[in-house]
Amino acid sequence: MDYKNIEELLKRYWECETSLEEESQLRDFFSKEEVPAHLLPYKDLFVYLNKQQETGLGEDFDSRMMSKIEVAPVVKAKRLTLISRFKPLFRAAAVITLFLMLGNVAQHTFLSNDALDYNYNNYRDTYDDPDVAYKKVSSALMILSEEINKSQSTSLADSLKANADSVVKE
Repeated sequence: MDYKNIEELLKRYWECETSLEEESQLRDFFSKEEVPAHLLPYKDLFVYLNKQQETGLGEDFDSRMMSKIEVAPVVKAKRLTLISRFKPLFRAAAVITLFLMLGNVAQHTFLSNDALDYNYNNYRDTYDDPDVAYKKVSSALMILSEEINKSQSTSLADSLKANADSVVKE
C-alpha cells in the first residue's frame, strides 16, 4: 500500500482541500485492520465517522427532541391606542414647556430693573386729608369686625347645636 499517498491525503484533509472521493479513500484505508503505527492515532477519527454515518438518528429522535423543548408561553400583542402612541410626545412637550417657563422666570428675575424699595421714608401717603384716610380705615376695620362676628356667631351656633344633639342622644 502506498503510505505516502495516504500521508499526502491526510495533510490535505487537515487543510480542508480534499474531495469527497479522497475522504472516502481515507475512510476505507483506516477501516482496515492493518494500519501503520505512525498513522494509528488517526484511525479512531475515521472509524468513528463511518460508525456515525451507519447509525443515523433513530426513529424516536423527533419525539425525544420535542419532549425536551419547552412550550413557550403565548404572548398576546399589546393593543396600542392613540394616547399611548403619543405619550412620549406629551412627555417631551411637558419637559420643553417646563424649561421654557423656568427660562422666562429666570430671565425676568435677572433682567428686572425694578429693585424692591424697603426704605419707608420714600413712601407717599395716598390721601392728603387725614380725615378721609381715617374714614377709609374705619370703614375697612368695621367690615372686618362684622365678618369676624358673623363667623363667630355661626361657629357658636353650630357648637350649641352639636351640644344639644349630643344631650338629646344621651
